[in-house]
Amino acid sequence: MSTKLSAPGSDTHNIVIAYVLWLFGFMGAHRFYLGRPISGTLYFFTLGLFFIGWIVDLVLIPAMERSADRRYQSGTASYSVAWILLTFLGIFGLHRFYLGKWLTGILYLLTGGFFLLGVIYDYWTLNEQINERNTRLFY
Repeated sequence: MSTKLSAPGSDTHNIVIAYVLWLFGFMGAHRFYLGRPISGTLYFFTLGLFFIGWIVDLVLIPAMERSADRRYQSGTASYSVAWILLTFLGIFGLHRFYLGKWLTGILYLLTGGFFLLGVIYDYWTLNEQINERNTRLFY
């Protein structure tokens, strides 16, 4: 098993996952995944800017994915796996267990994602949490 650290610009985010999350894009899921929490939040409250921005994002996703690949560090934790766990099972804290955050994982499991506030926090910060973990493990 190789623990080689890849430089920024490597493939950290998967375009297929981005498009799968785009299906929930009227809630901003793909924008959060691609490191754009402000517009993700805006999409969440406006149903993807009244579905128009959601449709436009079909064309914009490849550029957003390349930008995320340049911005974040790859490593042992997969952005795609963590985001799928957060998006579909976030209230159970499985993404936290995946990242080795056992204490908060148990807290999320027992409290419904820390009463959903923790899940919302993780939507804003998960890319940075993974980036920090991938960087910290090697330096």
